[in-house]
Amino acid sequence: MSTVSRRALLGGAGALAFGAVAGCSSGGDGATATAGGTTGADPASAASQHLPFHGPHQAGVTAQHQPQSLMAAFDVVGADRDELRATFQTLTEESARLMGGEPYPERDPSYPPLHTGHVGNPAPPADLSIVVSVGASLFDDRFGLADRRPIELRQMPFLANDRLDPARSHGDLLVTIASTSQDMNLFALRQLMRATRSTLTLHWMLDGFTRRTEAEPGGAGVRNLMGFVDGTVNPDVTATTELDELVWVGAGDGEPAWAVGGTYQVVRTIRMRVEFWDRVRLSEQEALIGRRKSDGAPLDGARELDEPDFAADPDGDVTPLSAHIRLANPRTPEVAGQRILRRGFSYSRGFDGAGQLDQGLQFVSYQRSIDRQFMPIIERLDGEPLEEYLLPEGGGFFFVLPGVADEGRSFGDGLFS
Repeated sequence: MSTVSRRALLGGAGALAFGAVAGCSSGGDGATATAGGTTGADPASAASQHLPFHGPHQAGVTAQHQPQSLMAAFDVVGADRDELRATFQTLTEESARLMGGEPYPERDPSYPPLHTGHVGNPAPPADLSIVVSVGASLFDDRFGLADRRPIELRQMPFLANDRLDPARSHGDLLVTIASTSQDMNLFALRQLMRATRSTLTLHWMLDGFTRRTEAEPGGAGVRNLMGFVDGTVNPDVTATTELDELVWVGAGDGEPAWAVGGTYQVVRTIRMRVEFWDRVRLSEQEALIGRRKSDGAPLDGARELDEPDFAADPDGDVTPLSAHIRLANPRTPEVAGQRILRRGFSYSRGFDGAGQLDQGLQFVSYQRSIDRQFMPIIERLDGEPLEEYLLPEGGGFFFVLPGVADEGRSFGDGLFS
């Protein structure tokens, strides 16, 4: 480790533990403890498709990690419960149209068109997914839903070293959009907003990207802006039993009946002190993370998917006791049920008034329980050395609504029955 205090270098501006970021640079260990009448060409891949909209769960939670993402949080300004219910119905109809690639009708030129036109009509297949979530504030006294709030849903508190900006935090409703291209995400956002402009107003939004890399089967295939593999040891999104155990709320969880099939969503906007990070020795970077930067392997392993043997290294001679992956996931039986599904992305918002790059990670995780899965991770990571390079500025706790089972249903219909 450096003999010069990084905390002094940063003027004492610590940031949230990377593992509340829950593994954004660790290779995922924080998760285990851690885009007129013509169709445009798909800009990313000829294999892009229209994802299914209907089903027991929202498809975007477990869809293949798309390279472009966008999050938009809204305040509900509808007057009453009927308007809120109509808003969910409109979101359902518009999301189903967008994900299914259904063309918009062409209107008489004397009226505004029903679509922006910048991606064609119909829009091309782009692996587009739309996930609709709700925040704790939706369950206040405006709509008479207080008794139907998911039991662990609350406003995200200030966690270790947070500097949450209210303008970038929380919200009544969150829409997470992902696809193969940024213009497709913006198209979807504008179509959703024009359909709900009388009842929803933007609270905050952030777009970003995911850098895909070559990986062996089961490897993460993603690197974050600190240069480390991100996403190793994520739950298998094709394994129904594993998802039922770790992600989806079940009938026996004590939650309101309408919430079964949904999932808790944690969002953390984590700014990275990239200028300082780029001046740190490679050996120190790897010691802070507990993995090699070149291939994502643990410091005592040969490949990314090797399991670190902390029991054989009790004094931290190979993997420091303060390394991110060791704190996030000690590899003990007690933490086996604390795995979470991470679906974060990198972002860049230019630079700040001091000329420092405004870049980082939009950490996103899905879990069956915030209290039993996410919070123990962040508690273990409180005070880790890596937090000096991170500054949590926004995000929130949300609950992903169950999927829309068929065409006769809508988002959140169980809330109103």
